[in-house]
Amino acid sequence: MSLPPEKASELKQLIHQQLSKMDVHGRIREILAETIREELAPDQQHLSTEDLIKALRRRGIIDDVMKELNFVTDSVDQEPSSSPKQTVGFDKQSTLKKTNLDPTRRYLYLQVLGGKAFLEHLQEPEPLPGQVCSTFTLCLHYRNQRFRSKPVPCACEPDFHDGFLLEVHRESLGDGTRMADSTTMLSISDPIHMVLIKTDIFGETTLVASYFLEWRSVLGSETGVTSLTVELMGVGTESKVSVGILNIKLEMYPPLSQTLSQEVVNTQLALERQKTAEKERLFLVYAKQWWREYLQIRPSHNSRLVKIFAQGDCEDHANLLCSLLLGYGLEAFVCVGTKAKGAPHAWVMTCGTDGTIMFWESLTGHRYIHKPTNSEGPPLAEQPKPLYPYRTIGCVFNHQMFLGNCQPSDAVETCIFDLNDESKWKPMSEEAIKSVCAPGATTSLPPFPPLCASTIDASVTSNEIEMQLRLLVSEHRKDLGLTTVWEDQLSYLLSPALASYEFERTTSISAGNEEFQDAIRRAVPDGHTFKGFPIHFVYRNARRAFATCLRSPFCEEIICCRGDQVRLAVRVRVFTYPESACAVWIMFACKYRSVL
Repeated sequence: MSLPPEKASELKQLIHQQLSKMDVHGRIREILAETIREELAPDQQHLSTEDLIKALRRRGIIDDVMKELNFVTDSVDQEPSSSPKQTVGFDKQSTLKKTNLDPTRRYLYLQVLGGKAFLEHLQEPEPLPGQVCSTFTLCLHYRNQRFRSKPVPCACEPDFHDGFLLEVHRESLGDGTRMADSTTMLSISDPIHMVLIKTDIFGETTLVASYFLEWRSVLGSETGVTSLTVELMGVGTESKVSVGILNIKLEMYPPLSQTLSQEVVNTQLALERQKTAEKERLFLVYAKQWWREYLQIRPSHNSRLVKIFAQGDCEDHANLLCSLLLGYGLEAFVCVGTKAKGAPHAWVMTCGTDGTIMFWESLTGHRYIHKPTNSEGPPLAEQPKPLYPYRTIGCVFNHQMFLGNCQPSDAVETCIFDLNDESKWKPMSEEAIKSVCAPGATTSLPPFPPLCASTIDASVTSNEIEMQLRLLVSEHRKDLGLTTVWEDQLSYLLSPALASYEFERTTSISAGNEEFQDAIRRAVPDGHTFKGFPIHFVYRNARRAFATCLRSPFCEEIICCRGDQVRLAVRVRVFTYPESACAVWIMFACKYRSVL
């Protein structure tokens, strides 16, 4: 096997660096002199190459060199740190030998050396070879870099043994290509975000734990290496319940020429915590004053949903959607209010340049145009009935603004969304918001991770789900005493329809429907009937999707079709999006001869 010239040159450079590090040339000279003194007879003039090789092997030099070089063939090359592509953990030797390390940068090597006390899986038996089982995957995010570990079977002591090479550098002007020293790294307050995910045997994923690791304690280690025990806590209602423990080892590479004292490191961390606490305290004082002023406008404001500090499920979805829309250049806000029956809720609003107000429901993807009704109009005048499910609105906010609704009524249908009118919307000070929400203003707000490309192969996944659905349909019809005959050509003709459905779902533009209907007419003979049922999912579990489809009377009628010359068809199209999100379209169809 031959290497390309650039790889061969790189390999030679690595070998040369390692030989220089081990001072192999000096050791060879010593052994050569020793061999000449001990073994060279007076009448001999020189030693042969074979004699020298024997002497080197006898003294273990060759074995030492091969051990240090530690050639491996199954390493995974790390992507450049500027790429948001997700990379898999790898061992240290593979990392340092095979990764193209930038000699001007400093790296933090984080090793996960196993887990313990995952008591929920205490009674779980060890999986047999080849057996499908639930797995843990550890994901890491540090600044603009993302990593994930190899999946390991869920167990009380999960067998995590992975390493991740994190690049540590300043991004400010002039510092981008300079190797960070101890003092510089001490000022980099970004934590390492660790997320533990569980994947069950059906491929469904759940969030198990989230942890922010403070890594700078390694800067106060004399050896440049430190070991940590990380206790992972649950999420949601189990946020105070321990999930398990991970053993972590941190090491700087290249090693630090000058380390800091642990006292200096601890002092820096304490000052940062104190500074953050002071900012949050001042903002809390301001927020209380702002709330008192808001209540003085009218007593009814006391019952409005104006949430300056809030946590929850739909709130997180709305925050994420609002952030994405802001990133795409839209003027977006999170709205806090109520739905039917007074249930608290959060959704997203965008303000168009023409004044159009659009509501976005983050849980479903539905959009609604807001058309305010005239509360002062004549009572007999017909008012348009709103299509959106929202009833009241208390406040709106984004990363720069927070506005409380101070209109006489907080009903959404009569609300005027002129956010610059302070008689209708009471704003918070933008400077106060920046003090706690601006990037770098506080360590309690970690930077957003970059999106990574999907790891799903759309074609392969589509075929897998389709084959599973065929088996499920055949088994279901067999239980009913029916035979199943598939028509591949009819299944093939369903593909354009699914593509147009996804296109319409994402763009609201309908296209290709007339061509699809014409193709079906040509494929269905005279005297035959065609029926089709499309449905959309956001998961890839075929059995779960099939159970949902059977709950539709129209779909069940297709799957359980009886008649003369019944032919069945099914087509699956998977459309992939960043973060391995996907849209799954399934269409069941049948054609049969009509009998009068």
